[in-house]
Amino acid sequence: MSWEAINASAQLVSSFAVVASLWYLAIQVHRSTRVAKLTAQDAAASALRDVTKQFSENAELGRIWRIGLEDINALSPDDRARFYHVSFQFLKAMETIHFHFIYGLMDEQIWRGWWNLYKHYLASPGLEHYWNLRHDLFSERFQRFVKQMAKPGEPMTVANLLGTEVKS
Repeated sequence: MSWEAINASAQLVSSFAVVASLWYLAIQVHRSTRVAKLTAQDAAASALRDVTKQFSENAELGRIWRIGLEDINALSPDDRARFYHVSFQFLKAMETIHFHFIYGLMDEQIWRGWWNLYKHYLASPGLEHYWNLRHDLFSERFQRFVKQMAKPGEPMTVANLLGTEVKS
């Protein structure tokens, strides 16, 4: 066997090795991207769950949230301040979820569920009032998103959902 044949064989083997390495790398990048997306989706959902968990664990805060969503003027100044603080946290969590979707870190189907939640809560009188006062605390991209969102015919939030239940 000549040196040229050995060289050609070595180049062929190294070419296969390079292709196999690139294939393996592509699989690892794909898996890593999937894990990153799932982690981002979970982190975004956790942020909103952390805000709303307070409403079930603290009856007083749950009452303030429920009343504030429908009639901000029915709250005392202290309760209105608490409603504003929680509204900010709620909307920031929503902004984070929107950010994750825009940058491709959230599955389209999961995003649609969040989007449906947004349109109902952002149409509630209390959050709409807060948004009109403090929308400048949020990114311009999120402000444009909220502005273009069509309001539902009948907003369904925790504040008015109870009235739609069939009484036994």
